[in-house]
Amino acid sequence: MKRKVMLLAGAGQIGMAIARRTGFGKKIIVGDKKREHAEMVAKSMNEAGFDAVPVEMDLSSRESIRTMIMEGQKHGTITDMVIAAGVSPSQASVETILKVDLYGSAVMMEEVGNVIAEGGSGIMISSQSGFRMPALTAWEDELLATTSTEELLSLDILQPEKIKDTLHAYQLAKRCNEKHVMAQAVEWGKRGARLNDIAPGIIVTPLAIDEFNGSRGDFYKNMFANCPAGRPGTADEVANVAELLMSERGAFITGSTILIDGGATASYYYGPLKPEK
Repeated sequence: MKRKVMLLAGAGQIGMAIARRTGFGKKIIVGDKKREHAEMVAKSMNEAGFDAVPVEMDLSSRESIRTMIMEGQKHGTITDMVIAAGVSPSQASVETILKVDLYGSAVMMEEVGNVIAEGGSGIMISSQSGFRMPALTAWEDELLATTSTEELLSLDILQPEKIKDTLHAYQLAKRCNEKHVMAQAVEWGKRGARLNDIAPGIIVTPLAIDEFNGSRGDFYKNMFANCPAGRPGTADEVANVAELLMSERGAFITGSTILIDGGATASYYYGPLKPEK
């Protein structure tokens, strides 16, 4: 019997929390653009009884994604995927955000979808930011969902002159993640596998701390101070949702986005976080 293999893209707190919750008994391939980060996460997991292998992986490169998949196939059958890699508005340019968060994620969903085992499951980690942007037209949403990966960055709405700043680029990338998950869930379903998206709010991670200390720090601090939960979330709370979605208890859930933000989006539209007109 071939061993089950999990592909984890992104050696951060959220990805590691999900892998620890759902990766026991599996070979876990931990990929990150910075190999030392992948090595640290793999070491931490191995010391806790897991079986993890670090690899250098660039989410913006189809070739790099395929190399990671081939590494996984050396150990068994790919049954699980978690995309928790990405860059934030305070860390990267508009072009990098679109290349990594939007294009790269779409490519990985597509490539893993070509090999995922029957009964397998995938998780895309997007963001509440996709819910903050004004609604796109139905046609624009369909384009984000169904445009071939190599043509995505050529879409008119993704051209630099149409994007106001890095936050707007990030919001577009996360909206695309959600729509692409829906379209790819149809393809994954042909192989008997499921694909879902989790859209976290403010989760305390090193990435979030960068945001707190960046130019929009006060904005983010105000967000969790005025959301119904009154606090930021933790990576383990995101893992709670991932565990459901990736288990048999979530067998009827696919193509969905689960918003886990302490009510921040609700407050943004109908509460104290609502922008003044």
